[in-house]
Formats: sequence, structure tokens, C-alpha cells
Amino acid sequence: MPDLDSSPPRIVVTLAAPEDADDPDLQRRRNDRYADAVERHGATAVRLTARATAAEREAAFGSMDGLMISGGADIDPRRFGQPVDGATDIDEARDELEAVAWAAADARSLPVLGICRGLQAINVFSGGSLLQHVDGHAGAAWGSGPALTHPIRLVGETRLASLLGPEPEIEVNAYHHQGIRAADLAPGLIAAAWADSTAGPLVEGAEATDGRFLVGVQCHPERTESTPAAFERLFAAFVEAAGRVGRPS
Repeated sequence: MPDLDSSPPRIVVTLAAPEDADDPDLQRRRNDRYADAVERHGATAVRLTARATAAEREAAFGSMDGLMISGGADIDPRRFGQPVDGATDIDEARDELEAVAWAAADARSLPVLGICRGLQAINVFSGGSLLQHVDGHAGAAWGSGPALTHPIRLVGETRLASLLGPEPEIEVNAYHHQGIRAADLAPGLIAAAWADSTAGPLVEGAEATDGRFLVGVQCHPERTESTPAAFERLFAAFVEAAGRVGRPS
């Protein structure tokens, strides 16, 4: 029998289903970027979409050592008690998948990394809300032109700053049209990075206040052509944290 403690950590990566996308091939390429980001640091990526069966979900959640919530469609505003007011491309099936994935990870205090929508999902599932539209942050869609970029300011003494520093400001890509303001941030989370916007300062990174590896970033660091190489340290630290999780009996 192999030594389970030496096996690669299993990271569930929630993804948009290519079968439901306007361009399935492009969606597969997007999904590959997320999986590759953890696999190149030694993890096994367990890809999961809203098309997964109940049995597939149960198996994935029961064996996961970490959870990555990737980018994608807008979260249904009803999940944070608001009517639709700027949200456009809502995927209720994915909301449901990720709410269950979040609950399973949270129950065991597993490491969680959120990217773009993933940061927003962490905030909503933790009791926060979202600003449903921010002008000027979406830029060209991935694969259709150069990425829009802007600087973010790292907050000192945070996990994110320790991983992405030592410079206090870095340039990142911007593919989002929604955001998190200070008043939208959920209890138990702190801002780890900020950016200016037409709507005022937005949270570009957040993390747990209790020391657990729970980190979300608003940019897309899996798109390595338009984000600093320092983000590789974030992926590596996430995989390392997942590797320290004991397998369930």
C-alpha cells in the first residue's frame, strides 16, 4: 500500500463547464490554466463543474485537501440579499456547487484559494456582499487582446504581502466588473490588497483573520503572461498548506 502521507495533495478546482460555454475550447484552455497552477507545484487537481454528479461531488469533497474557487460568471445577488443591479452573467448552478464545496472545506478548515469570482465567492459565503458593477475594470476578454492592468497596494503584515512582496505595490491584470468595498467585506476577513477604481477603493486581496490559509485575489494570476512571477509563491504556499492536511479516515 502506498504511503498516503507522501501522496500529492488533492485540490478540488471548481470550474465553469465547457459544455455550457459559448466557446467550449476557450473555456477548456481557461480551465487548464487553473489546474496547471497547482499541478506544477505538486498537487493533483480534481476538476469539478456544475455538471458533476452527486456521487462525483461527494467523492471530491470527501477526499480534498484544499479548494480553489476559480473565475467565472457573476454570483446571484440574492445570495447576499440584493436584487440584480449590475450583475449580468449569473450561473446559479455553479453558485450551488461552490456553496457546497465551501461548506465542506470550511467544516474541516481546509486551505482555500479564490481567484476573481473565487474571491467574491469567499466573501459572499462568509457573509459579505458585492458591488455589482464597477466601470473600467473588465478590459478585453482573455484571448481577445492585451490585458488591462492596474497597480494594487499590498497591506503590510498580511500573508499575501509576505508572499508577493517585498515591493508594496505590484501591477496585476483586471478582468472583473464587480468588486468588494470595505463595507462589503465579510466578518472574519481582512483586506490584504487594495486598488483604486471609479467606485472608490476596492479590495483586491482578502484573507482570514484567524491564521488559516484562506486567501482570495481579484486578479487572474493563473494567466502568467499578465501577472508578476511573484504569484507563483502564492500557488506554492497554497499547495504546501494543502499538503499538510491529514487525509480523512
